[in-house]
Amino acid sequence: MFISIDEKATSWFTKEFDFNKPFSIRMFPQYAGFGEKHKGYSLAFSAEIPANAGYVKEINGITFFVEGNDVWFFEDTETYLSADNLVDEILVTFKEENKTTIN
Repeated sequence: MFISIDEKATSWFTKEFDFNKPFSIRMFPQYAGFGEKHKGYSLAFSAEIPANAGYVKEINGITFFVEGNDVWFFEDTETYLSADNLVDEILVTFKEENKTTIN
């Protein structure tokens, strides 16, 4: 599991959620849409405090986290978050993790 959140994305979350820092953003699978990684699921976000975090990353006063029971959505995947300033939307890209086998 690898999650990259760039500076444009952190700025987008700061503006979109309009909270004073520090605050927390939960990343979780939502059963809806045409998920790129898991059919029928898309990545969703909410401002809340972690209860049982399985992944945590702090960037510029924002704590991004995935609850332990949602880690399955991110396993074996590189997840990249950025923002498109022209349409003012968050961009999510998934790539399968490169697995190197050492014999």
